[in-house]
Amino acid sequence: MSDNNFTATTVVDASPEEAFAAINNVRGWWNETIEGTTGAVGDSYRFEVPGAHRCTMTTTESIPGKRLVWHVTDTYISFIDDTAEWENTDVVFEISERAGGTEIRFTHVGLRPADECYEVCANAWGGYITKSLHDLITTGTGDPFRTDSTFDSELLKHGNTDLVKPRT
Repeated sequence: MSDNNFTATTVVDASPEEAFAAINNVRGWWNETIEGTTGAVGDSYRFEVPGAHRCTMTTTESIPGKRLVWHVTDTYISFIDDTAEWENTDVVFEISERAGGTEIRFTHVGLRPADECYEVCANAWGGYITKSLHDLITTGTGDPFRTDSTFDSELLKHGNTDLVKPRT
């Protein structure tokens, strides 16, 4: 994988199998309202923040405790010119034992610094991986997008103040 793809890493005090199970609990760390299934090759689910962002993730590789790959299709990102910027990219989780715990290396293959969504998407992914997923594994409670959230509150949660529309 190229260093130009967005990558985030976190280390958790859990087994690789526990980390793998938590990653597949997408509702627990990324979005409470996904529709579909995760875990096995061929499973797919739809992620959506109404009016702002949607995509379908299909599991193309699943090696419990080691590696998980989701292929991204049906993408729409409302706040950039190329609304299909994530189309045919891949989200990869590599899991390995390390001294002091289990390392989860997340790479969004195809999300590159030159992309219009890179800064916003990298900030969001970084927060979801290093905070929400990490917390789900270590405390049992993540911080996913919730039905009572707004897109603006999600942007603020991840430090993306430049896209938040001022209230009048």
